Amino acid sequence: MADNCIFCKIIKGDIPAMKVFENEKTLAFLDINPLSYGHTLVIPKHHGRTLTDIPDDSLADLLPIAAKVARATGAEQYNILQNNGRLAHQQVDHVHIHVIPKPTEQEGLGISWPQQQSDKAKLQQVLEELKAKI
Repeated sequence: MADNCIFCKIIKGDIPAMKVFENEKTLAFLDINPLSYGHTLVIPKHHGRTLTDIPDDSLADLLPIAAKVARATGAEQYNILQNNGRLAHQQVDHVHIHVIPKPTEQEGLGISWPQQQSDKAKLQQVLEELKAKI
């Protein structure tokens, strides 16, 4: 855990949180600045700034628990969001998944999706590079 991390302080109990779920590796709690009713954060107890900083065994629960939270909200429509780095809109340097119910057009997460044009040759190049690195 990191001494200056707000989420690590929540995990340790130094800062109170409205806990929705907790086990030995994962914690889910209500966002204090929610975008909608039921907006919840799901975090690994292992500290890491980005997804690639977290060991696989600490990542294993994140999506199953996010799915349970989504079901618990009763929302038929919702966003599951995980940001890595400031350019990707990450505000807290501890991996976290947002479960954000989207009950109306006005509530929840608003997204702009600036698509880029690509051709088959460029996509093939990207495919080959990624496969070689995985």
